[in-house]
Amino acid sequence: MPSVGVVIPTRNRPELLRRAIRSVREQDYPGPLRIVVVFDQSQPDLLLASTDGVPVMVVANWRTPGLAGARNTGILALDSDLVAFCDDDDRWAPWKLSRQVAALGAGDFATCAIEVEFRDRCTPRLAGCDRVTVEQLARSRMAMLHSSSFLVRRGTLVNSAQLGLVAEDAPGSQNEDWDLLFRAARRSPIVHVDEPLVRVLWGRTSHYAYEYDTKISSLHWMMERHPEIHGSPPGAARVYGQLACWSAASGNRSDAWRWTREAMRANWKEPRAAIALAAMSGAVKVENVLAALHRRGRGI
Repeated sequence: MPSVGVVIPTRNRPELLRRAIRSVREQDYPGPLRIVVVFDQSQPDLLLASTDGVPVMVVANWRTPGLAGARNTGILALDSDLVAFCDDDDRWAPWKLSRQVAALGAGDFATCAIEVEFRDRCTPRLAGCDRVTVEQLARSRMAMLHSSSFLVRRGTLVNSAQLGLVAEDAPGSQNEDWDLLFRAARRSPIVHVDEPLVRVLWGRTSHYAYEYDTKISSLHWMMERHPEIHGSPPGAARVYGQLACWSAASGNRSDAWRWTREAMRANWKEPRAAIALAAMSGAVKVENVLAALHRRGRGI
């Protein structure tokens, strides 16, 4: 069985971190397994280090501050055949790795479906497929392909001529996971296990939920790197609609109007355009819409 190294980036969430570590250590995967916890912009808790059972290594992020740099620190600290990501506020089902490794076979990149936990409600998010292409990623963000579901052959990550490391120039380390999916799908379709093997905690634990300027910058960054988004009318309308919503939430009405028009030109049915218009009129607040969508396992 291939060896698997699990990278858990963390910052100031000790109780959730311990829960995430426990879910990885409880895997039924029969192959070699180890964990590296990467403390980003916070003091490492060396008491988490362990050699019992599934070993846990604790390191500090020595690359670019933020999620991308922390993940790359963990990738480079490992020597395993495969690398998996798990955010510090997420949990894995005990059979997550076994199912994914079996599905991956000789491939390079695998994902799985998720269930979203928001307050007292859990909502499964399935993709409805077992392979994911560039065209699908351009049309939709495919939120069920969460970074905590990523399982990647380490050799392709550390080789810049192949997949390469996580992009550290992503504004605020946002959308760097969508970018990695795009790059992986260009090499070959991503293997997807359409079972909710990861529970993702949404809303109250996010470091980035209301950083609207960063959200806007990261979407521009994605569109510049991946022209396929512009080439897909539904996908372009979705991103333009998000830009409209985040602009409205940040009080930039001129940009909100501009992106609303672009969204409707690309796809007049785009619901985010309606949300932005309602926010600009004062009928709703983007934060309230976002909370209502999170209760249903969705986002803007």
